Amino acid sequence: MFEFPVLIGDIGGTNARFGLIAEKGAEPRLLSHEATADHPDPSHAIKAALAKGGDALPPPRSTILAMGGRVDGPEPQLTNAHWRIGGERIAKDFGLSSAVVVNDYVPVAAGAADIEPHDLTPVGPSPTIPGGARVVLGPGTGFGAAALVPYAAHLAIVSTEAGHTDFGPADAFEEKVWHALERVEGRITVEAVLSGPGLARLHAAVAHVRTGQPHEKLDPAAVTEAGLKASDPHAAEALELFGRLLGRVCGDLALTFLATSGVYIGGGIAPRIVKVLEESGFREAFERKAPFAEMMRQIPTSVITVHDPAFKGLAALANEGRRFVYHGQVWRKDG
Repeated sequence: MFEFPVLIGDIGGTNARFGLIAEKGAEPRLLSHEATADHPDPSHAIKAALAKGGDALPPPRSTILAMGGRVDGPEPQLTNAHWRIGGERIAKDFGLSSAVVVNDYVPVAAGAADIEPHDLTPVGPSPTIPGGARVVLGPGTGFGAAALVPYAAHLAIVSTEAGHTDFGPADAFEEKVWHALERVEGRITVEAVLSGPGLARLHAAVAHVRTGQPHEKLDPAAVTEAGLKASDPHAAEALELFGRLLGRVCGDLALTFLATSGVYIGGGIAPRIVKVLEESGFREAFERKAPFAEMMRQIPTSVITVHDPAFKGLAALANEGRRFVYHGQVWRKDG
């Protein structure tokens, strides 16, 4: 399906990481991290990444790129940045025989197919239930989610835009927080709360509720650090609320896809707050799904702690392409 060497890319709203798989079955070699704001378009960033690989780097013959956004046209735009990712344009810029563009959680889902226990940190019970569907999701710059569903001899990867679904309060305190939360285009969505910017919104809203005064948003990293150190009680409470809300959404997606083989949490935030997830009521919120609470208690939830899970998944898609079925933009030189 792919001609080697294969250029791979994990392109998010803030950073893009590029690598090269020299031959079938090989591990990906990281070329560079590029800030999206530093480049006018993906081809400019790819050129910089290839240059950093050195003169001995074999030129790529095809590419598979994962992007943080919906792949819905010939040049889809990143949700949280200005780049448009056009497979045909990139292929022609670098003389490639083919180019595939997928949502950024497609490779994370592919990587979950054979993820090793040592690459996971369980949160709650972790029974082994093979053969069922799995859900991968992650709060980061935005919120991504996909499902990995067994289908005959294949694994179907279902991309979603779950981050853009509406999200509401579940108790009296959350009701107060929701009234204080900053809206995004008039809405409160999963991504508006469960993301880096969402954590900043939660902190400001919690502080507003507790003090009665509007509170300016802090940098999400500052909220995380202050919450983990307990140096800011509002930050600590915001992190605990973040964990409970994440548990609720994980449970909703597990029910949606009947993900009996597990829910795997990636993104940039979860690995930093595992202790919070263990102590915040994450699992209680995950399991509180009557009339299916007993089923939910049997579904494992884990944080993905392996470095660069998307790269592992991109390598799986390049090396074992026929194993997976997924939606994406595909361009081939021969039509």
